[in-house]
Amino acid sequence: MSEPMIPLSIAVLTVSDTRTEATDRSGQALVERLTAAGHHLAEKRIVPDDAYRIRAVVAGWIAAPEVQVILTTGGTGFTGRDSTPEAVSVLLDKPIEGFGELFRQLSWQEIGSSTVQSRCLGGLANATVVFCLPGSTGACRTGWDGILAEQLDSRHKPCNFANLVIPERGQHG
Repeated sequence: MSEPMIPLSIAVLTVSDTRTEATDRSGQALVERLTAAGHHLAEKRIVPDDAYRIRAVVAGWIAAPEVQVILTTGGTGFTGRDSTPEAVSVLLDKPIEGFGELFRQLSWQEIGSSTVQSRCLGGLANATVVFCLPGSTGACRTGWDGILAEQLDSRHKPCNFANLVIPERGQHG
């Protein structure tokens, strides 16, 4: 008999100077995937690509005990005002280097060498896992389907990030 999946509380942040709730396909793709997997949407917001506004929202969610996972989409490239990695990386207690590496490996199959411009990242902060994905809907699908669906599933073996943020299972100190 398999153990039941433990749903997580996940917040989604879209970083964009132009998107609205009506046009935010990437954020909506993440919401659809996380709810289809049995997780709970804690909150969804859109903020402009401004490092301090991004950092304020993410820091607030990191401090909120009801948020276990934060997914951001957008602001991870090299153009214009892209500043999500700079905004979020300073908040992380432990970076997850393998997340960006694996994302770029999966993305290579879809967009070739353009994947080198992806500055997506992951990390752990205050018993909350944070993953910053590119702003394209395809990249969000790649990140969720290829990495996050398993890593946020408490049943995935040999290890997963879900068990780090579930209070009775995690490494809280």
